[in-house]
Amino acid sequence: MYQLKNNIIPLSPIEKYTLDGRLFYVKRDDLLDPYLSGNKYRKLYNLINTPKERFDKIISYGGTQSNAMLAIAALCKAKEWTFEYYTKPLHVKENKNSNYAMAIGLGMDHKELELELYKDFIASLMLNLDEKTFVLHQGGADTSAKSGVEQLANEIRASGLEVRSIATPSGTGTTALYLALSLPEYKVYTTPAIGDKSYLLQQMTALETVPDNLIILESEKKYHFAKPYKEFIELYEKLKTGGIEFDLVYAPKLWKMLLEKTEEKILYIHSGGTTGNASMLDRYRYKGLVSF
Repeated sequence: MYQLKNNIIPLSPIEKYTLDGRLFYVKRDDLLDPYLSGNKYRKLYNLINTPKERFDKIISYGGTQSNAMLAIAALCKAKEWTFEYYTKPLHVKENKNSNYAMAIGLGMDHKELELELYKDFIASLMLNLDEKTFVLHQGGADTSAKSGVEQLANEIRASGLEVRSIATPSGTGTTALYLALSLPEYKVYTTPAIGDKSYLLQQMTALETVPDNLIILESEKKYHFAKPYKEFIELYEKLKTGGIEFDLVYAPKLWKMLLEKTEEKILYIHSGGTTGNASMLDRYRYKGLVSF
């Protein structure tokens, strides 16, 4: 049975990392927990420390490859909470090693909604909730994530690392936003994995005012979320040769932007999510972009 290691975030190490002859540092948040790795452990910090008697059910929604989905499923398994997860219709069969299959194995109750009903249903989730039910918005985009990210900020300050630039990829932008707010003396680089800069700013401003030290790097080429791209799989393979595996959905675009648009030493926050690589690699194989 899966169990959380403890209710306190363990300190993740910082490692030197060389890419294309350039020195970076990587904070290995991917090592925090097998399922709640990376920024998901940080975002779910409040719920991790919530007594299991407080809730009976957690409800969330999003995609079936979601790292947040798997993390919430693991948390609910450990807390003995029911986990209801809503998605649009599932058309592609996920392999047995996918985030979806693992979340189902951890007890997730998956509910599909028709496309025409999805948006209105999600908007209604907060209505008439009982006190034992908690709704966690897609990707963990919630103000409750702030305290966990502040813990990360404290670790960065305490490390004594002589770096004043940080990078973390963005889905909803929650981690990047709260890092920038917690570390005003640092530059915080990010790039949108979903949509463009304006969409990312819209997601972040729903939580807090975006500070000036948060820098959104944009690419000239438009990339569609979770779609296979030759340059991404090539960069993924190059990154692996450095001894660290990164996720295939969020990391390649940010690393590409950092190499193209920055020059200084940077601390990259590893956001975990490598459990989703199995299903992404299937997509790359289907497109004929990899043979392994």
